[in-house]
Amino acid sequence: MRTPVFALLVLGGCVTQVIATDGHDTLPATAANVRYGPHQRNVLDFWKAPGNGPHPLVVHIHGGGWTSGSKKRTAADVKPFLDQGISYAAIQYRFSTQAPLPAPVHDAARAIQFIRSKAKDWSVNTSRIGLTGGSAGACTSMWILLHDDLADPESGDPVLRESTRVAAAAVRAGQTSIDPKVIERWLGPNVLQHRMIALGVGEKTITDALKNYAQHRVTYVEFSPYNHLDGQDPPLFMSYGNNMTLPSENPGHGIHHPVFGIRLKEKADQAGHECHLLIPGISQPEEYATPMDFLIAKLLAP
Repeated sequence: MRTPVFALLVLGGCVTQVIATDGHDTLPATAANVRYGPHQRNVLDFWKAPGNGPHPLVVHIHGGGWTSGSKKRTAADVKPFLDQGISYAAIQYRFSTQAPLPAPVHDAARAIQFIRSKAKDWSVNTSRIGLTGGSAGACTSMWILLHDDLADPESGDPVLRESTRVAAAAVRAGQTSIDPKVIERWLGPNVLQHRMIALGVGEKTITDALKNYAQHRVTYVEFSPYNHLDGQDPPLFMSYGNNMTLPSENPGHGIHHPVFGIRLKEKADQAGHECHLLIPGISQPEEYATPMDFLIAKLLAP
């Protein structure tokens, strides 16, 4: 039997009621299905932290290989941040089956820009925005964290004039490279069979993707977070499972393999970038026990 957790229902910055949840219930959003772009899946949910703002913000980007998933979150996902005075948002984006890269990642970046454009209305501290997500959501989060700012001051779209830079990211089982020529070398051939690698560039199979690799190479290189890391980037916390078997055992194991984190951590250490890597029994950050601890500390830092 689960012990109920009591969650605050926050609407418009005011606590209107207290509800009991077993951790799997949803917590009604302050603003739900807010459209941040022109496409059907360009929607987000926003939960405003109680009390006077502006508040730091965590943005969750869902996983699913860029081919599935949704913004749905439970009270257990959202409430720990609200309790710390940190607002929360969860976004959806186009799948690569609808529109291949750059669409899924650029949609997420636009969501950050849209949230910035709503900073006054939603009482968001734009210097304290953090990202989180798993798998493809982790890959996207790391790309936004490590990439140069996408703001276009000359754009006729006021949203695109906003910054994409964030303060930190804490991610789970993320791909630090999607380049098949790189990750096969890191992990062996099984990882290439995961749908994310071929569908991300609009190919149906990895055979087709490799056959047309010259055509897709620029995209693979661009959307591999590893290629954008330098010593000036905001801090990052990565966590992975601890199955270190190489070559990877199957596509699912390969696409979430801890070696992704190890490779990025090696580069980060050489560049002087703050990067923490949690692999149970293998790598434990000294300062932060969990990704949530890291995000809260970074977003509430003086």
